[in-house]
Amino acid sequence: MSNDRSELRWGVEQRLEFIEFRLFWEGHVNRSDVMTQFGLSVNQASSDLSRYIGLAPNNMDYDRSLRTYVRQPGFQPVFDKLDAGRYLAQLRSVADGILDSDDCWIAGLPAYDSTPTPARGVEPTTLRSVIEAIRRYEAIEVKYQSLSSPEPRWRWIAPHAIGFDGYRWHARAFCLTDDVFKDFLLSRILELRGSRESEVRATEDLDWNTEVTLEIGPHPALSDTQAQVIALDYGMKGGKAEIKVRRALLYYALRRLGLDTDPAARKPHDQQIVLLNRADIIGGIAVRGAQDATV
Repeated sequence: MSNDRSELRWGVEQRLEFIEFRLFWEGHVNRSDVMTQFGLSVNQASSDLSRYIGLAPNNMDYDRSLRTYVRQPGFQPVFDKLDAGRYLAQLRSVADGILDSDDCWIAGLPAYDSTPTPARGVEPTTLRSVIEAIRRYEAIEVKYQSLSSPEPRWRWIAPHAIGFDGYRWHARAFCLTDDVFKDFLLSRILELRGSRESEVRATEDLDWNTEVTLEIGPHPALSDTQAQVIALDYGMKGGKAEIKVRRALLYYALRRLGLDTDPAARKPHDQQIVLLNRADIIGGIAVRGAQDATV
């Protein structure tokens, strides 16, 4: 049996990641955990545990009294996926009903909840048609309801990507009617009635393919102690943190972070972070995102 990660099949690697996940977060893992999670036989689960020991002999040891493998003090991750974001994403997925608790890798779910997100009426057939158009490099004719028009109208769009603004899902597409790349809310696509080959390519969408870097820091009116707290919240180093974002999504990112207005317009306790490179972002190429924001 090889212990070289490069030779692991995807299914095996996923099971070994699960073993490591349970070890790190729960402190222990046993054969029945692997069997239940992946529907394996006793021999298969035992083989996976042995393979993991081969990869990381100092990470776990079998406790005969507890009848389980327990995490060792010298534990070092093998798969580099033990970040807090992944754990919390699973909690959020369970809270939102996206992931069933039985399918979650977390054994003992802590008490949890999240602020509700309004349901968005995206029709599955609409999403499927947009995704198919992206895969086939096609343009589709959609009946779209925009805020700027009292009545929905038909238009041809050539989608090349799906985007999320933190609340709503969009199709990033070239609008053949307006001859420009725009964002189209999937929930506002009311009907579809045709498709054709598109000559527009994703590489032509410069705003989508260009990244800008937001430099954020604590609000200058906060005390030193308060600024240190905010620095911890956002993982700042040296008084700032950098956030990379596609220029096409910049408008939404600024709005979600509360950076789309003058920081002086809100109290420091409400506007806890500021955009340190505001002149470069707001005064330069960045505001083009607002021009292409959802129609």
